[in-house]
Amino acid sequence: MTTAAFTQARMRALLPAISLFAVLVPILILQPATFSYFGSNLLLNLAVPIVFATLAQLAIITVNDLDLSIGPFVSLVACIGATLLVKQPWLGTLALAGCVLAYAAVGALIELRQIPSIVVTLGLSFVWSGLAIVLLPSPGGTSPEWLGAVMSFQTPWIAAPIIWSVLIAMIGHFLLMRSSAGVRSRAAGGNPRAVRRFGWSLVRNRATLYGVAGLFGVLSGLSLLGLTTSADANLALRYTLLSIAAVILGGGEFIGGRVSVVGAVLGAITLTLAASFLAFLNISSDWQVGMQGAILIVVLSLRVLLQQRNGDKQ
Repeated sequence: MTTAAFTQARMRALLPAISLFAVLVPILILQPATFSYFGSNLLLNLAVPIVFATLAQLAIITVNDLDLSIGPFVSLVACIGATLLVKQPWLGTLALAGCVLAYAAVGALIELRQIPSIVVTLGLSFVWSGLAIVLLPSPGGTSPEWLGAVMSFQTPWIAAPIIWSVLIAMIGHFLLMRSSAGVRSRAAGGNPRAVRRFGWSLVRNRATLYGVAGLFGVLSGLSLLGLTTSADANLALRYTLLSIAAVILGGGEFIGGRVSVVGAVLGAITLTLAASFLAFLNISSDWQVGMQGAILIVVLSLRVLLQQRNGDKQ
């Protein structure tokens, strides 16, 4: 790799951090007080569930699939937590474990039958939504006390959402990018033929990553419930597109198993900040979605420009 190509590849890897900085600067100029301890807590209040949902989507994208059901799934988990987990904790725990196993089974089915993941997960989105409505026909329920205590825990000096996001990024990066199991999982998306030659099971790989996605989805739903203290069948529907945008914003690609855990977390925080700040300014939610889309378009455009410049110099 030439020096110019290496520099451009490095710039491309830094785009998630640059996009986060580009969002932080206007916020700092317009409302410097938001960078206080209280202000950062307010802006990043919903960062943790969005980060978990983003990592769930990242696990699916690692094997070149796309999950169109993560939003309804997170809503279902929140409904389970607000009903079964409060009234019958053992049944609620079993239901959540069943959700993770169902995700793993879906991954195995997709690999065995070679069904497009978009079709399967789109159908699942209706299943998750229907189950959530059966559990909680109207908004309500309550968060378990222990869950509310965990999500309301305040860390000294630095806002808790920042601490949790950093810890999640570090653990996720080690497990997916550094561990042998993570390397095998990413290989299933980057070079499935090599995986077969080494004798590794593609069915097991895909089922494992889908199970990991289900686990992150459960953590997203529970953390969201702990923050909102009640649930709704439509609570996290926006998380589907938001999680896809965060993964792509963080440097992930739909083919080749090319993902970045740290980049995805930065992407999730960037989109959370953009939406929270506009909400703080009492700007319509439609503009919040528009701002998130604009950020994604700009970053993707910069990535394409860097690829084109790299191709011209080669």
